[in-house]
Amino acid sequence: MPERIERPRTSTRDYAVLRTNLESWLATKLPAGSEPAISGLEVPPGNGMSSETVTFDLTMSEGGGRRTSLSCVARMAPLDSAMPVFPRYELDRQFRVMRLVGERTGVPVPRALWFEAEPDALGSPLFVMEHVDGAVPADVMPYNFEGWLLDAAPADRQRLQAATVEVLAGVHSLTPANADLAFLEFDRAGPTALHRHVAELRAYYEWVARQCRHPLIERGFTWLDRHWPEPVGEPVLVWGDARIGNILYRDFRPVGVLDWEMAAVGPRELDLGWLIYHHRFFEELAGMAGLDGMPGFLTASDVTDTYEALTGHTVTDLGFYIVYAALRSAVVMARVAHRQAYFGEREFPDDPDDVFYNRPGLEAMLAGGPGDAAG
Repeated sequence: MPERIERPRTSTRDYAVLRTNLESWLATKLPAGSEPAISGLEVPPGNGMSSETVTFDLTMSEGGGRRTSLSCVARMAPLDSAMPVFPRYELDRQFRVMRLVGERTGVPVPRALWFEAEPDALGSPLFVMEHVDGAVPADVMPYNFEGWLLDAAPADRQRLQAATVEVLAGVHSLTPANADLAFLEFDRAGPTALHRHVAELRAYYEWVARQCRHPLIERGFTWLDRHWPEPVGEPVLVWGDARIGNILYRDFRPVGVLDWEMAAVGPRELDLGWLIYHHRFFEELAGMAGLDGMPGFLTASDVTDTYEALTGHTVTDLGFYIVYAALRSAVVMARVAHRQAYFGEREFPDDPDDVFYNRPGLEAMLAGGPGDAAG
């Protein structure tokens, strides 16, 4: 593993042009005479590798000539020239699910302000939300390598962990029985939401594999088929990218839940497995780097106990969902590796499975059963 994990290129966009276009576009969204002006447009240092993100301050006129300011964040679908991580970017789904969660639950979601579906005005679809101040556990370098969460007292880490599981419980309170979630259903064949979720991942992998096929991923799909849970849990709204790296915290409490592009309908365990797996993966990286990491944080048993106490739901087949999380992560890693090779940021290895930082852990899980993965 490299001594430092570098963040690959995320954009080919001209941000000076974007600033001018944003001002013109916002003038069509705000009341006449608002005269919107943008200052401080910046690309956050942790800008994601899927949707692009910029922050800016918006100043506008209100009644009586008074000028008011609002801190904003814009999320944009990447340009085709950026070799996007995903085949399509349905920002309308993200915008709609954020409003739904914000209106119907106590989950702290940034206020979704404006949405633009047509690419002509700004170069790509975009939505704007209100900026929320908070600290995010870093992905690069991982939060268990260095940073404020690693340095925190054990009691504060546990407070953050419990509050994070509470976020999942709040998201999962929305179900097809009490909310319109049809717009989040995948248009794939399958008798359950989980079948359709996996079918969507298979389709994504086939899109990624146009550059290169990965035997490890294909073995992972075979493992899923052999260990399919019966019965499959009832569907709820799932966040999809349930990681602490997608939450803003203040005083170790969530104040902003971000990145809803992977939201879907499916069993609760999809989010639980994703949350547990991603910390486990970072712990594997810490061990490879000779670091202590954060053992005892976000363990399967602690997350399960807290979640069951909050919801009354009995968590089942967790090992299956942890392996599925590892496989989903590997497919995204494959696409990111292809992008890095395309932009000259890395050489592609002779063994295509060597692109996976999580290869040892995933191989070990595929050699066992769901009980082994549950830990």
